[in-house]
Formats: sequence, C-alpha cells, structure tokens
Amino acid sequence: MGSNRSFGVILILVQIWIGGFCEEAAQCQPGFSSDHFVFKVNRGELERGRVLGKVNFDDCTGRKVVLYNSDDSQFDVNADGTIKLKRRVKLHDGHKSFAVHAWDTKGKRTSTRVTVENEERRRHSHHRDHHGKHNSSTNVQSSSQLQVLTFPQSSIGLRRQKRDWVIPPISVSENERGPFPKFVVQIKSNRAKEITVYYSITGPGADAPPEGLFTITKTGGELYVTQPLDRESQAQYILMSHAVDINGKTIEDPMEIIIKVTDQNDNRPEFTMNTFLGNISEGSAVGAVVMKVTATDKDDPTMDNGVIGYSILNQEPKEPHSPMFSINKFGTISLVANGLDREKVAEYKLIIQAADMDGNGLSTTATAIITVTDQNDHAPQFKTAQETVSVPENEVGALVTRLAVTDRDVPHTPAWNVKYTIVKGNDGNAFNITTDPNSNEGILKTAKGLDYETTRQYTLFVTVENEEPFTSTLPTATATITVNVEDVNEAPIFNPLVKSVVAVEDAPIGSTVAVYTATDPDKEMKQTVTYRMGNDPAGWLEINNSGLIKAKQPMDRESPFVKNNTYTALFLALDNASPPATGTGTLVVELTDVNDNGPEIVEREVRFCNKETVPQILNVVDRDTPVFAGPFKVEVQRDEEKNWTATMNDKGEHIILTMAKELKQNDYHVILRVFDTDNKYQDSTIKAMVCDCKGTEFSCQDKISDAGFGLPAVLGILGAILALLILLLVLLLLLRRRKTIKKEPLLPEDDIRDNVFYYDEEGGGEEDQEYDLSQLHRGLDARPDVFRNDEVPTGNAVPQYPYRALPANPEDIGNFIDDNLKAADNDPTAPPYDSLLVFDYEGGGSEAGSVSSLNSSSSGDDQDYDCLNEWGPRFKKLADMYGGGED
Repeated sequence: MGSNRSFGVILILVQIWIGGFCEEAAQCQPGFSSDHFVFKVNRGELERGRVLGKVNFDDCTGRKVVLYNSDDSQFDVNADGTIKLKRRVKLHDGHKSFAVHAWDTKGKRTSTRVTVENEERRRHSHHRDHHGKHNSSTNVQSSSQLQVLTFPQSSIGLRRQKRDWVIPPISVSENERGPFPKFVVQIKSNRAKEITVYYSITGPGADAPPEGLFTITKTGGELYVTQPLDRESQAQYILMSHAVDINGKTIEDPMEIIIKVTDQNDNRPEFTMNTFLGNISEGSAVGAVVMKVTATDKDDPTMDNGVIGYSILNQEPKEPHSPMFSINKFGTISLVANGLDREKVAEYKLIIQAADMDGNGLSTTATAIITVTDQNDHAPQFKTAQETVSVPENEVGALVTRLAVTDRDVPHTPAWNVKYTIVKGNDGNAFNITTDPNSNEGILKTAKGLDYETTRQYTLFVTVENEEPFTSTLPTATATITVNVEDVNEAPIFNPLVKSVVAVEDAPIGSTVAVYTATDPDKEMKQTVTYRMGNDPAGWLEINNSGLIKAKQPMDRESPFVKNNTYTALFLALDNASPPATGTGTLVVELTDVNDNGPEIVEREVRFCNKETVPQILNVVDRDTPVFAGPFKVEVQRDEEKNWTATMNDKGEHIILTMAKELKQNDYHVILRVFDTDNKYQDSTIKAMVCDCKGTEFSCQDKISDAGFGLPAVLGILGAILALLILLLVLLLLLRRRKTIKKEPLLPEDDIRDNVFYYDEEGGGEEDQEYDLSQLHRGLDARPDVFRNDEVPTGNAVPQYPYRALPANPEDIGNFIDDNLKAADNDPTAPPYDSLLVFDYEGGGSEAGSVSSLNSSSSGDDQDYDCLNEWGPRFKKLADMYGGGED
C-alpha cells in the first residue's frame, strides 16, 4: 500500500515535469488573449462614439497594429483593438454579443467573443483569473464598476511568460462633483498575500505637471482622483504604477494605467463667424447651393456631445415663400423654392442655429446674409422713343442729342451697361453714337459735316442692348431720332483747294500767273465772291476780284522762299454776308529756271607752303539748275597770272589752284573768274596765305617779324600800354585827394546848423572818413578854453610823459608794457583822437545870432525873402511862408 502510494506520487511528479517541459518547449501560437471579452456598462442605451474596451491579439511578431473586423456593423474595432460604437445602441435584453476577428501575418483568421452587459439589470459581477489557459479565459472589463488591477506575472527561470491581457483604459467622467478624493481603481500585486507591498504612481497628473490630480494609498493601492477633470484640457492620463517591498526592492514590473476622461456635454457649439455672407443669382433653380456655415464644439466629436446639427430659425423677408432656404447637417444652405427676384428682394437674412447632440442639445445662433445677385433679366428701355432735333451744317463732332434709358438691373454692371447702335438712316456714316459710362446715356454726334444743300433731314433708328446677354428672350428697344439740318452761311470754296501752275522765274511784272476762282455753296443766298491775298511770303503776286493772279514783283527760283523749285501762296475768297465767310485756297507755283546766276567758289581762303607747293582744290557751285551749271571754266584775272595758275579738273567741277613760282611769305588776293556752260561768269576773290614752309607742313611762326613787328616792337607796345595804365591810376588818386581839400562853406558864416552823420561805421577815427569836419567847429576858434581832441592838439607838440625804452632783459617786458600804457593814457598827443566829438557851440560869446529874428509877428515888411526861392528845395517851405507876398 505504501509502495503504491509512493508510486502514485512519483507518477504525478513525472507528469508535472513532462507537462512543464512540454509547455516550455511549445512554440508561440497567434491568438487573442481571451476567448471571451465582457465589457460592462451602467446604462441600457449607449451613445455613438463610446469606447467599450480593448481586445488584445498577439500574432507572435510583436506587431501593435492588427487588422480587426466586427461581425456587428454597430461596433467598430480600431487597429489597436479598441472597440467603440459607430451609432447609438440599445441593450434591449441587458446585453449584446458579437464576434471580433483578427488576421495574423500569414492571413489566418482568429476569432473571439465580445459581450456588452448592462450592470443595472444584472447586479452581479465577477473577476476571472487571468492566469487560466488561453482557450478558456474570460476578460471582464467595466467602465463604471470599481476595478482591481493586478500586476502581470513575471517570468521565473526558463518558464515562458503567459500571454497577459491588455488592461483597458480606466474611464473617469469630467466635471465630477465629488466628494474628493474619489476612488478610481485599486492596484494589487499577487505578492501582497506573502509580504507587505508598497504602491506608488508616477507620470503626468501624479508627480509630473499637473501634479496631484491622482494619488494612491501606499499599502492599499487604491487610486483616487483629487479634483474634477476637464476633458477639453486633457483627454487622458498615462500613469505608471509601481510595487516594492519594505526595503524598497521592486517586486513587480511597472504597470501602465491609462485613465481616459469621458466627455460631458459642457460646451455649446460656436460658429466660426458671427455673420456669414453668401450670394445666389436671381432665377436660380431649386437645389442650388448658396453657402456653407461652420460651427465647432469643444466636446468629444466621437460622441453626441460633439455632434452638431444645424437649423434655420427665421427668414427675413419671407417673400415670396417661407422658407426659401434649407440647411443640412453639414451646414450647407440650399435653395428650396423658386421665385428669387433681385428687383423685388435683394437680400435675405437668416438666423442659423447650431446645436450639439445632433441638434437636440446646447445651441447657439449666428446670422447668414444672402445677397441675390443680378442677372440680365430686364431689357433697357428708352425714356423717349421719338425725338426731333436740329443741327447746324458743316460742324464735325456736334452734339445732336443724348438718349436716356432705364434698366432695372444693378447699376454699373454688365447687366446694366448698355451699348447703342444706329441700325438705319445713317447714310454716309454721317453720325456716330457712344455711351456715357456714368449716366448710361447715348451720346449722338455728327461724324462729319452735314450739308444743308445736299440733305436737309435724317431719320435715324437707334437700338439699345446690354453688354451682357439676356438670360431669356427679351424685346429690344428702338428709338427714332429725326435730325433737321440747319442752313448756315458757308465760305466760298476754291476749286481746287490746292492749285499748281508753272511760271518762268523771270516773268515780267504784270504778267498773268494763274486764274484761281471759288464758288459759294450757298446757292439760294446768291452772294458775291471777292478775293484777297492771304499769305504771299515774298510779295511777288496779286489777285483781283475776278480771281486773276499776276506777278507783282520779279520772281526768283533761287530765293529762300522757294522750296524744291515751288513757291506757295494762300488766297482768300469772301462772300458779302455779314459777317462774311472766308474760304482759303492754296496756289503752288513751280518756277522754271533761267540762267541768272554765275558760278561761285566755296572756299575763300587757302594756305600754301612756298616750297614743294601742294595745289589746293576749290569747289564750285551754281545756284541754277544743272542745265545751266557745269562743266565750268576758270581764268585768273589782272596780273596774278604770273604768280598763280588755275585749271579745272577733268569733269570741270573743281578748280586746281597752285603757285606759278615761289612767292614770299605773305597774304595774297587772287581773283578767279568762273564760267558756266552758257558762259555766264562771276568773279570770286580768294585769299591765299603763303608761308615759309615745305609741302603740307604748313607753318607761319615768323610771320610777325616779317611784317615789321619783331619782339622788341611787341615789348615796346606792351610797355606803352602799361605806362598809360599807371598814368590813369595816378590821375584817379589825385582826383580822389582833391575831394578831401577844405571847401568854403556853402552857407553864410552866420548860419548855424547841425550836420547829420551815420554812426554805424567803424574805423580808425574820423580821419579815415571823407567828411569836412571844419564845418563842425566854426565858432570854436574864438573859444580856446573849449578843448577838442578829435585831431592832434596843437598846444603840446611833444609828449609830456617819458616813454621807456625796450628792455634788454625779456623778464622786464611786462613792466615795460605797463609803464608805456600809463604814459600813453596821460599823453594828449597820443592817438586815437576820436573819443569826443564837439559840435557847434551856442551860448555866451557865440558868434551865432539869435533865431528870434525869424518871428513873423515882429518882422517888418521891409524884409526881402525872394532870395529863398533861389536856395533850392531845402528852403522851399520858408520861401512859401515868407516869399509869397501878400498871399
């Protein structure tokens, strides 16, 4: 019995060893971490976008992104295994199950079962052991029930670690009211049964900003949130949980905890603009898109809290229909009724509402302004369909009339701008019409001068249409304009306006040149036409009242008034109206040439060297036509033939002038007579400058000496000029000095008067001015006791104070300056003398008589004041007072 028991123990140990060995030797097999995932919720109706949990599939390659698929279209599985709702789901039986499939790298599909349970109906929960076998494990997750998270087992020795289930995010609702701290989840280690385990958390929200949002009890492992969370500020927190023993030794690998902040509907939608602007063309069809409005919501866009629905609350105006527009869930506004007419309603104002919860939650409003844009649906119409006007004849560009139109379309647009066309009656294109861009009026003008004698009336048919084509078939408006041509006094018209005749330039005075007449177009007026000379530049012609033009002066083809053998004169034709009308005609006289000009030599000065003389070429011109010009002949006149020779070149065009013998250096005048083909000649005097030089190296440096003016003569001339200048300078100085000589006073000796001086001049005393100071001191000669120091005193000829001599020792120079300064200050003979100016003195013993004698009341009639009239303008007033006789 004991041996059997021992054998059984050995058998069990062998089986365990074999099992462990086989498990260690087994290869990794792709599959889900659980055959059945259970996600618990606390409500029977789940909103769209809610996250249920997460499934984990391991394909033994380490991939984190796996291809998942759900056999229920209401649920969506992301590439990381997260399951969320695609639409609102109701758990009618308290639960709902569906399959999730995953494919490994070889394309093999593996499936697991997922169940969503409502805890409100099933008030029980259980935690399954996560260390069970793969094919029988169940993973239970809850978003509302208090959870216990156990650290995964670590590898021990050669034993392969089992596939751990992935912990789904822990959901914590935002804006919780507390009380705080509020329990979230408990962290637990499997070693807690054996030893005391100390727990801690790290990461943002724990020991990193924002610090202190989450705390954990040191020994119990309960994780708490300490204050309300805001999903819009941070949607999730990732913490790392740690477990150590009493010595601080790590007993578990750190475990990641994801805390997801679930959304609450705490934010209203917000429009991107307060006012949206759009436009639509009038006459648009139903369904035409007008514009799109946009609103945003800070809440979770995957849930109904962030799903925005749009609606139109009001439309103004409500004509012609209400509503005229609709808006879909994307914010697109479309036309839903016909009848848009800009001329009736040019703008619509819509109040748009955006509400979350797909249009049933929190809401906000904005304004949409829709402008109805114009289409060319109205034809322009003439304000006056018929009009009669009068226009004077012969005026080009004369305003006939302005045609006004009306158009109900938007001003200054292609649908309003018009263009006019003369469709009938514009014979000879006598009129044109343009559009005024500001008023849209048609401006009808004459394109050429109208002729009353030819056509006295025009009937024009004018149409108007827009620049932009009509959107539909519309009638074209037409106006009828009757234009009456007014007769005016027209000027006589020469026939032709420009007349050409041929005349001989030496035609005798009084000979007929041409007959040039004009006709009066005003035949009904039967006026008389007379003629006058308009412009005769040379004064050669005259015209009588019959239009006969004669030569008044001899004409000359070579005159500067003749251009290209033609002479142009203007003639006037006048009628006998009041005022008379004047017509102008042009007479062009082509003058035929006669041989009345002899040949001339162009060059009038030439230079020669008297040794190895080089001949000079002289050009010959003849102002007559070539018929009377070359070839020319030349002769040397007077007795110059012995010194000079002149011949023509082979063509008879140029003169070759050279010296017949060697001449002395001097200037010579050679007279050459040149003949044309008709033997008409003209003498030309040529100045020939001969110098002592050779060939073409012309130089006349000694020409002045040869002429009798050598260098001494030139210097003598310059010296004489210099002496003359010096003499003139001396005379000027003498004249200037004579001005300072004392002159006898112009006034009588007993005339006491003051002189006026300018004191704004500065200099070395009164001696440097050209004033006769003696006039200021008359009367002082008899008063020697009155001292004046504006001139050198005569009483003391020598200084009264001794001056020191220049010291030999430079150190005494300071005392030398001081002593001599004192001597100068006390010396009346030392300059300057301008410290005091004494003017005429009057008082006791004065030579001046009293002016009381000028008193008219005491004067007698025996005084003769006629002499005052001879004293000049200064005494004019006294002469008027006393020299006027009885008056």
